[in-house]
Amino acid sequence: MRRTPREEALSARLVTRRTVFLGGVQLAVAGTLVWRMRDMQLNQADQFRLLAEENRINIRLIPPTRGLIQDRNGIVIAGNEQNYRIVMVREDAGDVDLVLERLQTLIALSDDDIERAHRDVMRNRPFVPVTIAERLEWEAIARVAANAPALPGITPEVGLSRHYPMVEDFAHSVGYVGPVTERDLEALEAPDPVLQIPRFQIGKIGVERRMEDRLRGTAGSRRIEVNAVGRVMRELDRIDGTPGSNVTLTLDARLQNFVQARLAGESAAGVVMDVQNGDLLAIASAPGFDPNLFVRGISVPDYRELLEDPYRPLVDKTVQGMYPPGSTFKMVVALAALAAGETSASERVFCPGHMDISGHRFHCWRRGGHGRMNMVSALSESCDVYFYEMALRIGIERINEMSARLGLGIRYDLPMSGIAAGLNPTREWKQARRNEAWLVGDTVNASIGQGFVLSTPLQLAVMTARLATNRAVLPRLVRDAGEDDAAARQARALDLNPEWLALIKRGMSECTNHARGTAYSTRIVDANYRHAGKTGTSQVFSITRAEREAGIRRQEDLPWNRRNHALFVAFAPEDAPRIAVSVIVEHGGGGSSAAAPIGRDIVLAALHGDMPPLSAYPASQRNRIETQMGELSSRLRPLASGGSDRA
Repeated sequence: MRRTPREEALSARLVTRRTVFLGGVQLAVAGTLVWRMRDMQLNQADQFRLLAEENRINIRLIPPTRGLIQDRNGIVIAGNEQNYRIVMVREDAGDVDLVLERLQTLIALSDDDIERAHRDVMRNRPFVPVTIAERLEWEAIARVAANAPALPGITPEVGLSRHYPMVEDFAHSVGYVGPVTERDLEALEAPDPVLQIPRFQIGKIGVERRMEDRLRGTAGSRRIEVNAVGRVMRELDRIDGTPGSNVTLTLDARLQNFVQARLAGESAAGVVMDVQNGDLLAIASAPGFDPNLFVRGISVPDYRELLEDPYRPLVDKTVQGMYPPGSTFKMVVALAALAAGETSASERVFCPGHMDISGHRFHCWRRGGHGRMNMVSALSESCDVYFYEMALRIGIERINEMSARLGLGIRYDLPMSGIAAGLNPTREWKQARRNEAWLVGDTVNASIGQGFVLSTPLQLAVMTARLATNRAVLPRLVRDAGEDDAAARQARALDLNPEWLALIKRGMSECTNHARGTAYSTRIVDANYRHAGKTGTSQVFSITRAEREAGIRRQEDLPWNRRNHALFVAFAPEDAPRIAVSVIVEHGGGGSSAAAPIGRDIVLAALHGDMPPLSAYPASQRNRIETQMGELSSRLRPLASGGSDRA
């Protein structure tokens, strides 16, 4: 059908409009494409060139700065120091063995170091930096930097590493850090990603381990662009992490140093405790060890030497060592007898030097006997027969109850490793553990801190603090920021009859200050520092009949590891107690000769705040003490005034 001229004109106009519209759209699209291509080619050329090469974004963690550990006065006892190290990125290195071989010619690397480095490099992803060597001198770093063209993949870096400036003084309580192991990771349900950083260090024992989450901080990160083979092209951005929180301990670095120095040469432990709030002012185990060795990676010979040392330097004797408390336990039995109404202050018990029980003779330490003893004189002179009699009257149940009331047989919740609970034995315990009935002889042995009874030096310090205050004082090692010390001082009352405690304190006072007391030779003559204490000697092995026939009759004649343990506990000042002290010297012989002199020196150092004053010692002993203190001074460590700066 033919269209009319009008229809043809209308159709032509429509075609023209469509043509113009479509042409405009095409022009706009073409213009946009041209502009985008120009922008991509000129302004974003580098970015898209990298994308074209299949680049990817990678996030690498930045290890956080570990928090400091300080003493109560702000002295740093676990800090950080600059650490020059060498790291390797495998994908940049190419031939790893060749690069390590060249590196070995520039810095001191043993074959074992090379083997470990190779293992770490191959175990991680190709683009992950792995530490090859650390704690290098600047000269070594300079040599590596000067030979950089021949060492592809090798980069010198500077970071922070843990350092313990007081060496062995806090080795047991503070502990040390070391590289994360597979065992560490397996023990965690959801390991922090920062723990995956090769050779990242975490706390292994002590406060370092128990407060790891608080000390570690939060890792930072940097976002980097790497190519298809993992090579870093550029750093896009960086987010700094959060440093670990500082931890302040109740310990006094100067006193701790003195106690550690005073215990030198012995296998021993000493604890000093504030009787009001439970603050541990010193908690030292001897011999110590250098925790810095573990941070750096202790050698096999050094570790073997520590393991084979008969004085067991790796064991924290203050909380891990369990010992028969010996006569320091007699205050427990005395209080239990008073609480049971089985004796009084005026009652006297005759001591002929032994007691026959069930066909067995139990001796007093003084074979000739003490004669008639009341409670005060029995404590002062440490008469065994008196306490045999008390134990037979009250039984093991009442002894056990009073022992727990005074803080023995309890595992205290402190941020330390391997804390032992000790042992307050009962009839049920013996039946369950040994399948044996409790015997009357077991009760008699327990009355003088022998047999199955076991305590730690920490527990003995707690016991002494409770005797001094009549409060259920609990030990503490960490001082939290903003903590109300006044509230901490309000330990609940023990509700022991003050008259009973007065008897016990009088007995302890006469032990150290009466001419017949077992610790009289270690008395303090200055009334401002005078202490009340109790000696103890716990038997390790008996001298056999064959040994006696061979002429061995004294402890000094026995091998060291068969001699008795020596113990001493005290509170001071006598009239207004501020501190409690406990000391044990393994295989030291007698408490009065080995442990009490150490205890007296520690009491004076704690109260005086410095070296013990000569005027506090009996005049007849001052020349000897002056010489001894001179030798001791040479072992003391000069301390900084404190502060919180990181090295």
